[in-house]
Amino acid sequence: MDIKQWMSILLFAAAAIMLFISWLSYRKRHLPAARTVLFMMLTAAFYALGYGLEVLSRTLDEFKLSLQIEYLGIPFVSTLWLILVLQFTGTAAKRRKQLSAALMVVPALVFGFHLTNDWHHLVYERYILNTDSAVPLYTTIKGFWYKVHGLYNYGVMVCGMLLFFPMFWRSPPIMRKQIVILALGGAAPMLLNAMFWFGVQVDLTPFGFVVSGIVYVWGIYRFNLLRLMPLAQAKLFDTIRDGVVLIDGDDRIVSFNRAAASVLSELSDIARYPAEAAKALSAHPELLASILGSGTGEAQFPFRRTDGERTRHYACSLTPIVEADAQPIGKILMLNDITELKENEARLRENARQLAELNAFKDKLFTVVAHDIRDPIALLVSLTELLGEELTAADREEHAELFRELKDQVHGTFHLVEQLLDWYRSQKGQVQFRPMSWNLQQVVRQALSLAGAKAGIKRIALTERIDDRLAVRADKEMLDLILRNLLSNAIKYTGVGGEVEVGAALEGESVVVSVRDNGAGIDPRISELLRLEEPFFKPTVPGDDSASARFGLVLAREFVRIHGGRLWFDSVPDEGTTFYFSLSGSAGGREEHVDAKGRREAVESDFGGR
Repeated sequence: MDIKQWMSILLFAAAAIMLFISWLSYRKRHLPAARTVLFMMLTAAFYALGYGLEVLSRTLDEFKLSLQIEYLGIPFVSTLWLILVLQFTGTAAKRRKQLSAALMVVPALVFGFHLTNDWHHLVYERYILNTDSAVPLYTTIKGFWYKVHGLYNYGVMVCGMLLFFPMFWRSPPIMRKQIVILALGGAAPMLLNAMFWFGVQVDLTPFGFVVSGIVYVWGIYRFNLLRLMPLAQAKLFDTIRDGVVLIDGDDRIVSFNRAAASVLSELSDIARYPAEAAKALSAHPELLASILGSGTGEAQFPFRRTDGERTRHYACSLTPIVEADAQPIGKILMLNDITELKENEARLRENARQLAELNAFKDKLFTVVAHDIRDPIALLVSLTELLGEELTAADREEHAELFRELKDQVHGTFHLVEQLLDWYRSQKGQVQFRPMSWNLQQVVRQALSLAGAKAGIKRIALTERIDDRLAVRADKEMLDLILRNLLSNAIKYTGVGGEVEVGAALEGESVVVSVRDNGAGIDPRISELLRLEEPFFKPTVPGDDSASARFGLVLAREFVRIHGGRLWFDSVPDEGTTFYFSLSGSAGGREEHVDAKGRREAVESDFGGR
C-alpha cells in the first residue's frame, strides 16, 4: 500500500475512535458536559473522515466534496472544546448559554462562507494541483476568512488553557488528572495544526484528534471523566459546612474550602500551592503536631481557637486519601464546629449544679418541716386529746364542744403536714410500695367510718355501693390516703344535708372507684389547675382555704400513678363533683397477708366470696 492508503486508513480509524467516544458520551447525555463531548467528537469525526476522503480524491470535484465534509467539523471542534472547558471550570455559569451562542458566531460564518466559497473565495482563493507530491492532491491558497478562523481557533485554545491553570493548582490529585486529560485532548490537535502553519505540507491535525480520542477514552474508563466533573467536585467541596483541608503525601496543603478558611484564616494568605503545612499552620502548633504525627492512618483530635471573646471548639478528623491500588497519596482534614454543643454542655453542667443546690435546700426545708413543725403539731394533737377527755369527765359539755372543734382543726393541720411529708418521701423514692390484694368494700367502709364524724357535723349522708366480691391490688397505706383525701374533699365542699357516695365497677382488668358528692362543684380556676396536672400550684390568694384540699388531690394522684392507674374528675357547678381513680383488680375477693415469718399468703376475705 502506498502512503495515501496508509494515511486514509489511519484517518478512518481516528474517525471510528471519535465516533466510539461520541457513543460513550451519548450514554451519559443527561450530563451537560457529556453532550458537549458528544458534539465535539462528532465534529472531529467529520474532520477525520473528510480528510481521509481528501487523501483518496483523484479530481478537483472529489477534493472539494471532501472539504465540504471536513467543514462539517473544522469550524466547530475547537469552540466546542472551549465550551467544555467552561463547563468544567464553572466560568460564567449564569451567562454560559449566551456566551456559547456568541462563541459560535465565527464558526457559523466560516461554515457558511466555505459552503459558498465558489461564489466569493473568502476561505480558499484557488486550488493548485500538486505535481511534486501525492499528498495533498491540491495545494490551497488561503483566503481572508481562513486566516481569521485560524487566529480565532488559536485564541480559543489559549483561553481554554488559561482557564485550566488556576483550577489545576487548587484541585486535589484526582481532579488534576481529569484537568490534564482535557488539556492534553485540546493541546494535541493544536500543536499538530501549528506544524501545518509552519510549512509542513500535510495537515496532521486529524491525527491530533486521534491522540485526543485515545486520551479521552482512557479518562472515561480510568477516572470517570464524564461522571464526576471537577466543577461538580469543586462545588461540593465549597458547599460542605465543615472545614475541609486537602493535604498531599508530602504534608503540603493543596486545597481547602471556604469553611476551612473561616476557621484557619492563615489559609487565605497562601500565595502558591501546594504550600508547606508547617509554614501555613505555624500559628497552631497543636493542630500541626496532630496532622504531622498521624502517619498514614486515621486520627481524631480536638482543636480550639479564640474568636474575640469567644472560644470556638472543633472536632477534627484526619482521613487518608488512597489510590485505586490502596496507596496513600494524601490526607483530608475535616474541622467540625462543636462550639454550640460545648456551650450547651457547660450550661447544662451549671444548671445541674444549681438544681443540686436547690435540692439540697429543699431537703433542708423538709427536714425543718419534719422536725420543727410536725413535732409541735403532734404535741398539740396529744394535748387537745387529753384536755378533751378531762373536759368530758368534768361534764363541761360547752367547753368540750369547743375543744372538739379545736382538736379537729389541729388534726387537720397535722394531716396536711403528714401528707406533705408523704409526698416528699414519695418524690425521693423513700415511700415503700408494697401492693397486696384487698377487699375493696372493707377498705372503703373503714375509710367511711373514719370520715363519719366530720360528715355528721354537717349531717352529710355517706353511702357505699360496692360489690363485696371486688378486690384491688394496692398498697394499703396509699389506698387509705387516696380515699381519705377524696372523702375529705367531698365532705368539705358538700353543703349541710348533702350526700357523698362511693362506688366501684370492674372494667376489664381494672377496678374504677368513684367518689361522688352533690356539693357546689369545683371552682373553674381550681379545675383548670387540676387538669394541668402540675406538681405544685401557684400561691393562693389570702383567705383561700383550698390549699390543703388541692395538695391532697395532687398527692392522691401521685399515689394512683404509682399503682399504674390514673385519677380524673367530672364537675358541674352547683350540682356536684365525681372523682374517679383506677386500680388493678378483679372480682375474686382474695386478700394477701404477711405472716410472722415475713411470708405472704393468700386467704379468703371475710367480706367477699369467690
